[in-house]
Amino acid sequence: MGMAVHCNSAPLSCKTWRNRGPTLLPARLCSLPQTPFSFRSDTLKLSTCRWDKVASAVASEESAVGSSSSGTDVFNLTYLEGNSWLWDISGVRVLVDPILVGNLDFGIPWLYDAAKKFLKNFQLTDLPQVDCLLITQSLDDHCHLKTLKPLSEMSPNLRVIATPNAKPLLDPLFRNVTYLEPGQESEVEAENGSKVRIRATAGPVLGPPWQRPENGYLVISPQGQLTLYYEPHCVYNKDFLEKEHADVVITPVIKQLLPNFTLVSGQEDAVQLAKLLHAKFIVPMKNGDLDSKGFLASIIQGEGTIESFKELLSKELPDAKTLEPTPGEPLQIPPP
Repeated sequence: MGMAVHCNSAPLSCKTWRNRGPTLLPARLCSLPQTPFSFRSDTLKLSTCRWDKVASAVASEESAVGSSSSGTDVFNLTYLEGNSWLWDISGVRVLVDPILVGNLDFGIPWLYDAAKKFLKNFQLTDLPQVDCLLITQSLDDHCHLKTLKPLSEMSPNLRVIATPNAKPLLDPLFRNVTYLEPGQESEVEAENGSKVRIRATAGPVLGPPWQRPENGYLVISPQGQLTLYYEPHCVYNKDFLEKEHADVVITPVIKQLLPNFTLVSGQEDAVQLAKLLHAKFIVPMKNGDLDSKGFLASIIQGEGTIESFKELLSKELPDAKTLEPTPGEPLQIPPP
């Protein structure tokens, strides 16, 4: 297993997306300077119409997560729409690819401008205390500077684990960043003493063929009873993953397509991913289900549904269960 690389500064670089067809997604043009948090609340607070229900769910979640001492690992997964998640793994809270401030527009709103459908009033200060920020990719739908800049102002020492491709964006903001190449891993410890291991895997190449891939991640629970796999494009290196195992797979299952270009895979590729990792539970994410406008939004086409994915899965992996998350509500993975 490789050693993690810790870094703090680097010049800005630009990048574009490429695949089978022409490059259509914008490059990020600039980073933001660092400014010097403690989260205000220990509960996840959402819009008023859902708060009572969610508060009850989170309270029950927190009563369950001291589970390392009881001998059972517990995963609670809260979907924050888009590519964003809050995971509680036996008390270790991991914030993933957050978009919590403003819209997603890649800096070019006339081309693409998207807002969340359900968690419209969610704010950074509504988060519980988190132990780690996890970044999969360097583009704005994962490494969202409008969110990360104020987050870094609140907590410049927040532990961050990220793809090295995001180094020019994260180094000016955070002081405690660990960059993982595929195959490398790092450990995150919560205040309650629980520890999880996070191992990087190879995700999509969003640039020229010689560029390093973005990251997926395997997250191993404190006692090693459960492993979760996450990669938000359903793009993976089969040779790398065939040596791995994951009880829980979080993946898109509905494809998002442009002419001659696959933005996000799913359907049969998601089934093969679950089969490759011998998954017991598949958590489908709808990362294209946003209120979007602009030229790019007008030509993106979806392919498949969660129901068609379930049908394909039942033929290849009949014992696996599909657990659909509700935005803002903790989804507890049944203990082993």
